[in-house]
Amino acid sequence: MAHAISALIRAAVFVRDLDRSTAFYQALGFDGVYFDGMLDGPSAASVLFIPDSSKVRCRILKKQAGPNFGMVGLFEVTDPVPPALPPSEGPPRIGEVALVIYAKPVADAIAAARAAGAVWAPDAISFNMPHRQQMEVCLRDPDGVLINLVERDPAEQHNTEPVVL
Repeated sequence: MAHAISALIRAAVFVRDLDRSTAFYQALGFDGVYFDGMLDGPSAASVLFIPDSSKVRCRILKKQAGPNFGMVGLFEVTDPVPPALPPSEGPPRIGEVALVIYAKPVADAIAAARAAGAVWAPDAISFNMPHRQQMEVCLRDPDGVLINLVERDPAEQHNTEPVVL
C-alpha cells in the first residue's frame, strides 16, 4: 500500500543552551522564527519519552521569507536535563546525521559559524564530483552537531532536476 510522505520539514536538534544555539543558527542565516515557546503537557513528554515534569523550550528557525520546510528546530529539555552525548569534534561518526546547507560564499558562512561558537570549523576544500566542483566544509555547532556547508546558490534548493552523471 502506498503512502504519502513530504519533503523533510525540519531537523530537530536537542541543545544544551537554546539561546546560544539560536545565535549560532541565526548567524548561518536562519533568521526567521516559525515557533518559539514551551512544549508543556503530557503529549510532549510522551512523544519524547521524558518525565512529565520536564520542561521543553522550543524554537523553530527558518529562512525569513522561505517556506515552512528545511527548518531547524532547537529543543532545550530541563527538569531533569537528559544525558548528553559525548562532545563531538572532528570528522563524522557512523550513525551520525549531518545538516546540509547551501551557502554562498561558503567562506563567509564559515567565518560566521566560527564567530558564533562552532566547536570545529576547518577551512573549506574543493570537492570534486563527476558533474561539478564546489567548495565544501564540514563543521560542528556549539553542541557538536555536524553541518555540511556546500558552496552553491541557496536558490538551487528549489531545483527539481536529478543529477545526471
